[in-house]
Order: sequence, then structure tokens, then C-alpha cells
Amino acid sequence: MAETTASYTVLGVMSGTSLDGLDLACCHLEKQGNGYQFHIQQATTIPYSAAWQHTLGTLVHSSALELQEAHINLGRYIGQEVRKFMEQHQLKPELVSSHGHTIFHQPQKGFSLQIGDGYHIMVESGCPVANDFRSLDIALGGQGAPLVPVGDELLFGTYDFCLNLGGIANVSARRQGKRVAFDICPVNMVLNYLAKREGQAYDAGGEMAAKGKKDDALLQKLNSLDFYRQEGPKSLGYEWVNAAVFPMLESATLSTNDLLHTFCLHIAEQLYLALLPLAPVVQKQKLLLTGGGAFNTFLIDLLKEKLEPLNIMVVVPERQIIEYKEALIFALLGVLRLRGEINCLASVTGARRNSCGGQLYGKI
Repeated sequence: MAETTASYTVLGVMSGTSLDGLDLACCHLEKQGNGYQFHIQQATTIPYSAAWQHTLGTLVHSSALELQEAHINLGRYIGQEVRKFMEQHQLKPELVSSHGHTIFHQPQKGFSLQIGDGYHIMVESGCPVANDFRSLDIALGGQGAPLVPVGDELLFGTYDFCLNLGGIANVSARRQGKRVAFDICPVNMVLNYLAKREGQAYDAGGEMAAKGKKDDALLQKLNSLDFYRQEGPKSLGYEWVNAAVFPMLESATLSTNDLLHTFCLHIAEQLYLALLPLAPVVQKQKLLLTGGGAFNTFLIDLLKEKLEPLNIMVVVPERQIIEYKEALIFALLGVLRLRGEINCLASVTGARRNSCGGQLYGKI
């Protein structure tokens, strides 16, 4: 008889493109039939120091030696922080499941690199580790992204849409019997970049953006970027933002507030255009909104106004889900890897087939 129930305690580790820090979430996951139930036992965010932010933010321009050193050092750091977290809360996870930190994402060239060495995480934490969840899908011709839709399907399947506003916005939805998903546009990667010009880590509540004014010329240029005309599956990385978006913002002779205001309008417009073909307006749809951007009141008000004609109700969940949904889902990806079950969907990445990706370090 096939197994219908099983439970796991896994510590998910997420390091996002917005460079906020390490998200740690110790999760109890229980397989029930074809789905999973979850409970986040403990979760925290460990902010990156200025030194780590500088290192991770500039590695794309560094030497091979510097890149390898950072790979090892980040693995040690993750493992040490995981051990402290476990000891502080008396946690005993069976597995640490780490996303790592993305430095390069160029699936068209056959690679995506997330640093944070698995062996060093394992040694420092004392736990088995799973990581490198993107490489197999890319070898199969996929984008290696997004990975979160598997979790949307298995953990949050009651929602019509799952929209994450992290460093980059991505959406997932079930349409015509399969899960579809794709990256939409940069969000916190750009908003935080602009806020730092004013000595702020981020624009709290979108207050600076709310004080700014729209610049029509810049908005038109942003909305005309080639990526937005590409068909999915498609994904974004720092390299594209650095090459296509940052120079456009730097060349605009506008105040930071005006840049933030205009870019928030750009985000809302691109989210609307992305959801438009997926939304049957004849019935009410529920959208689960997570990620750091969910705390940007100005941006969310713009989004709600844009989506109202599409009959989409924006649901902002409890703070823990907003902040730790991705770490939770990476915990799930680790469980699926242990079980040999699909953790990457070809319908969202464009790969030749579904797959079960990830490297394992240590014995369970």
C-alpha cells in the first residue's frame, strides 16, 4: 500500500536578491494524501552586515578566486547561523534545505549559480544539507526558475494566484490543469537600491515613493524594456537589472522620491499586464501576496487599484507567511528531494520534463 502520511522537520534557508539577509524557517511538514500541511515552528531573519552586502552585491564583477572564497565563506556563515538558531530554540531538524545566494542566472547559457557551499553548511550546522536546486532543470533545457510554484501547488493550492514581491516579482497560478509561473519585473532589488541613495535600507511603507511624482518619460522607457514583450517561461536575474534598469535610473535627472514613485507605478503596471491574460473576470479570484514588497503600502494600494477591474481580491496573510513563505517552500523542496518526488515543474521552467533536483550532503 502506498504511503499516505509522513512528517519531517526541515530548516529552510533563503537568501534573496534584495540582500536583506538570511531567512531561516524551521518547518514541520506532513504529507497528507497528495498534499502537505505545514507549521512554521520558529523563524527569523539575520540581516547581512555591510561587509556581506558589499561582497554579495559586487561578486558578479569579481575574480574566480574571490567568487570561490565567497562560496566557501558563505557556506560557513550559513552553517554557523543555523547552529546558533537551532541551539537558541532547541530545534532538531532532520535537514537544512538552502537556496544559497544567486550570483549568476543565465539559463540561456546553461547555468545559474547559487553560492554557499553545502559541505561547509553541513559541518558547521551538524545537519545533513540539500542545496543547488536549479542546475538539473537548466541541464534539461529549463530556466531553473521559478522553483516556488511547487510549494504554491502543494501548500497554497486554495488560492487562484500566488504573487511574491521580493527582489523580483513572480507569480504562479493553475490554468488548464497545470501550474504556470514566471518572473514579472524587479521590485525590491530596485526599490532598495534607490532607498540606499538616501541612506535608508529600504523605503519603509513606500513613504518616500508616496511623496514623489510620476515622470512620464521614464515610465514609458521602463515599460518598453524588451523583457516584458517576451513569452514565458522567462526569468530575471541581477545581471539584467544591472544592465537594463540601473543605468536608466542613474541617467534620469530626478529626485529619489520621484524615481521611487515612478518605479512603483511601473511595477503595478507590469503586474497588471502579467495577470490580465490569466484572470477570468467573470468570477472572483483570490491572490495571495507575500514577500517584502507586501509591506510597501504605497505599492500595494497601487496594485489593488490596478487589479480591481480584473475582479482579483488581494489577500495579505499573517506577517510570518509574508516574510518566510520562500524559506518554507525551500524546506518543502528539501523534503521532496529526500522522497525522490518532483520539486521542479517543467510547465513553469520550460524544461523537457519535470524533475527532482538538488544535491544532498550527509546522511539522513
